[in-house]
Amino acid sequence: MSEGTQRYWFQYFPENFMWSQGMMIAIEMARWGGSAMSEVDRVGQRLKSKIGDNEAWGVEWEREAQRIEKMGDDATAENHAFTAASHYLRSAVYYFIGERFVRPGPKKTELYQSCLRCYRRGIKVRYPNIERVEVKYEGTTLPAWFMKSPVAGKAPTVCFFDGLDSAKELSILFGGVELANRGIHTLAIDGPGQGEALRLQNIPSRYDYEVPAAAAYDYVASRADVDPKRVAVMAFSMGGYYAPRAAAFEKRFAAGVAWGAHFDYHANWVERRKVQESGGTKLSAPHFQLPWVMGKPDMDSAMEKLKDYTLAGVAEKIECPFLITQGELDSLSPLETGQLLYNTVGSKVKKYKLFTKEEGGAEHCQGDNRQFGSNYVADWLADVLKATPPSQFNIAT
Repeated sequence: MSEGTQRYWFQYFPENFMWSQGMMIAIEMARWGGSAMSEVDRVGQRLKSKIGDNEAWGVEWEREAQRIEKMGDDATAENHAFTAASHYLRSAVYYFIGERFVRPGPKKTELYQSCLRCYRRGIKVRYPNIERVEVKYEGTTLPAWFMKSPVAGKAPTVCFFDGLDSAKELSILFGGVELANRGIHTLAIDGPGQGEALRLQNIPSRYDYEVPAAAAYDYVASRADVDPKRVAVMAFSMGGYYAPRAAAFEKRFAAGVAWGAHFDYHANWVERRKVQESGGTKLSAPHFQLPWVMGKPDMDSAMEKLKDYTLAGVAEKIECPFLITQGELDSLSPLETGQLLYNTVGSKVKKYKLFTKEEGGAEHCQGDNRQFGSNYVADWLADVLKATPPSQFNIAT
């Protein structure tokens, strides 16, 4: 069966899974004002004759991002701040979507800087409860966005890390909005090997993610609006390794979430590499991504470093309540991985949530229905952290 023969979720490019997943990321961001379907389709139509050309992918997404950014500039000139901010937020997402498949180099850096420029202008009006913060980390800082919930007093907080190829600009929205609605603050942070920390600071990934996680905890615990006894750690996709590792060794976390299950990340990439080398597209990122994230010159050295990225002998040490999510049709992590992680986690309170193809959210990290995943994760965290929703959202009778 070919990669595109049987599918239970929308694939814009049936013959190219990676590109289809990229399109779904853009489409799903519409729920938080980060895209518009007609604009996404404009790009897709121009790419129909260029499938697999990752440089063309970057060119066409940049073209659309520039068009929307110009609309934002025009609205700004007319003193229409809310309209302008909407345009800037969408253009920021488009710049980032285009950047994802472009090789590391000046153009990739330029695209990400354009994303940040527009993002700042967009959230200033559309999401004024988001502030830029810097987290102290080993003689430098890690960049982050802090989304404040509207509750008064000290509130629970989630330290939210990315995965292999995302960034805090997207995760603060799809991860933070639903948490804020439930009375929980979110620190969306680009850790080592992620987002801005990798792109602009050249900080590669590390296996002992409890170190940056502890730095994130220290930052939020220092804030007057955070309850330090109700801080959780959560991470997305590849973060299904990072979050369990952090929760196992940083005991100050009150809860943890692996949003996308992993156990032996090296073993996972042994299988992905087979797909990569066979010319298959059932991947989330181009071949350069893993070495770049690992800070290594080639795939062989990246794979060697990845041998330390295992939860064997680690997951047993987790004591706090812990949630593991996985999609029934997860294309990047086998189902047995999620069950293995659940069985191994040492917590007395733990949950394994499998999103089925019948209910939706069955792809990797609910890429086919991100809001469904966001709501489930937020509900679980609200229950475990005993969050109190803002009064305007408290509809209990």
